[in-house]
Amino acid sequence: MAADFPYARTLIVVRSQRTIKKTGATSTESRYYLCSAQAQQYTPAGWHQLIRGHWAGVEIRNHWRRDVLMGADRSRSRKANLLANLALIRNALLYGLAQEFHDSSQPQVREALQSNLKRCLALISSL
Repeated sequence: MAADFPYARTLIVVRSQRTIKKTGATSTESRYYLCSAQAQQYTPAGWHQLIRGHWAGVEIRNHWRRDVLMGADRSRSRKANLLANLALIRNALLYGLAQEFHDSSQPQVREALQSNLKRCLALISSL
């Protein structure tokens, strides 16, 4: 199988099966991962741990910042378009904050912006 990724050496397929207790309905999902490492470099358990560790770190970092800093989980809306648009806005703001305050901690950023409306508006308009 050929992939248009010049450094891809291994294709990993993870198949997950879940059963909804309430209905008894079962579904199977396949997820595909490309990696530059050779297939023999890890055992199946090692590949699994590598994949879970990578995505857990991504989820923890991004989810924490969106939730704690911007209250993403407090939204009660179930409208997909609204939630997607708010997520895009939050991600753009996090990107802007990272560019503007690349050497500052989150509490330092919050303190710098909380009483400076002009700076907040300038940051938002620069996105």
